[in-house]
Amino acid sequence: MNNKTFKTIVVPVKVRREIEKEKNKFNVALIAHDTKKADMLAFTTKNIDILKKCSLIATKATGRLINSKTDLEVKEMMSGPEGGDLQIGGLVASEEIDLVIFLRDPLAKQPHDPDIAALLKVCDVHDIPLATNLSSAEILLKGVAEKLDQ
Repeated sequence: MNNKTFKTIVVPVKVRREIEKEKNKFNVALIAHDTKKADMLAFTTKNIDILKKCSLIATKATGRLINSKTDLEVKEMMSGPEGGDLQIGGLVASEEIDLVIFLRDPLAKQPHDPDIAALLKVCDVHDIPLATNLSSAEILLKGVAEKLDQ
């Protein structure tokens, strides 16, 4: 019997190929709940110079917002409730994401809370830095900037 280990991820082939082309870049996932989308837009606008040096991926509505309001290029996955959080979790598990910035609304019940919990867990399991608020996102992005300047 073959003892090979296979990792299954639910990522569209086109997006996966684009990520593989940019493996030499720092891969950052951006996710924001609806009540935090304005915060995410302000964060990405404020940090645009750093983020331009990264390969960015986001859930659908977050990616669409950033793509339409900034000159950043963000690859869009499915929306969170349709499986986008799990797609990004698959990329984390496959070691294709270096940092996750997930601006969550901790006071709102989400229909896909189990998917969110799975994403947070996979970040912990694979030791991937995870920011869930603006303060931690700023600190982690400073670390990215330092790494990019080396």
